[in-house]
Amino acid sequence: MSNKNRYIKWFEELDKDSIPKVGGKAANLGEMINAGFPIPPGFAITIDAFEEFLESARRFGKKAKIVEIISKIDPKNTQELEDTSAFVREIIEATPVPEEIVEEIRRAYQELCRKIGIEDVAVAVRSSATAEDVPDASFAGQQDTYLWISRFEGVMKHVVKCWSSLYSPRAIAYRATKGFSHWDVSIGVAVQKMVNSRSSGVMFTLNPTHGDESQIVIEASWGLGEAIVSGSVTPDRFVVDKVTMEIVERTVSTKLYWTVYDPDKGSVIHGEVPEELREEPSLTDQEIIRLAEIGKKIEKHYGTPQDIEWAIDDDLPFPENVFITQSRPETVWSKKKKEPVIGKKSGYDLIMNRALTRYKVPKS
Repeated sequence: MSNKNRYIKWFEELDKDSIPKVGGKAANLGEMINAGFPIPPGFAITIDAFEEFLESARRFGKKAKIVEIISKIDPKNTQELEDTSAFVREIIEATPVPEEIVEEIRRAYQELCRKIGIEDVAVAVRSSATAEDVPDASFAGQQDTYLWISRFEGVMKHVVKCWSSLYSPRAIAYRATKGFSHWDVSIGVAVQKMVNSRSSGVMFTLNPTHGDESQIVIEASWGLGEAIVSGSVTPDRFVVDKVTMEIVERTVSTKLYWTVYDPDKGSVIHGEVPEELREEPSLTDQEIIRLAEIGKKIEKHYGTPQDIEWAIDDDLPFPENVFITQSRPETVWSKKKKEPVIGKKSGYDLIMNRALTRYKVPKS
């Protein structure tokens, strides 16, 4: 069925060269799933779907209106930016989606439900811009992601919201100040099975504090990773030696707040962590080492230090519960010039020669 689809690509059909088709995030998910990394299953809605959606908007005179009003924005005028973004997004979200696009997305979501064996399976609906998660751009995080979306009607609604997020205030301002045309960047959408996150966080395959590439740093907290991103919680922090794979530093923080899915309310909520969990580490040592092993392999696969998002599924046993949800190049220390220190090899080269030696992951 997939080879007949114009607007849908399963992750297994994608790789790092698929960015022009589906955007950076979806392309990287496909690259990693085909490399054998534990990625939750899903599919991408292609750039063509968005572009044809805009063509349908043009027939209503809307595309020309969007171009006209965005071209007049002063990106330094915050209020104008907010108002214009809200207006443009309202225009897009009120535009009917062509029926052939709706039907392909419907069939793909139904197929995902069948593959997983769950009716109306909950998914993350994630924006995937063409300039996102690539080494030479900083578009990551400027478009929207929606979590715990179930039923086709909810998926379709949030796909359109992802499309309209190409015109979020932050995205408009970034393109304007950096000299990008608003039409040089397009957007795909990744629809991916939701991980029932007991714990989640980020992992750097170097130490982001001082750039030491012989270390992996994992930041973790209870629930969804939004609590870490928003700054509402100080995460646990674990440092793993990339060569010996030993935990060399651990800091367990007091975690007062979390972001979790509330099945009774049918939505994601922000609340207080139960008292018995506040002082407890949000990862076991087994999970820390498992994450570090995967992170080391992802870095080797891409050939550069990575900034990785991960989640631990509360419904599955170890090690099947460890999932990677995103990986992008680390953009701070990786770009610093690496000066030769011994012969023609830099300190970076010497560390990486040690750190990336072949090893075996013990089978559980």
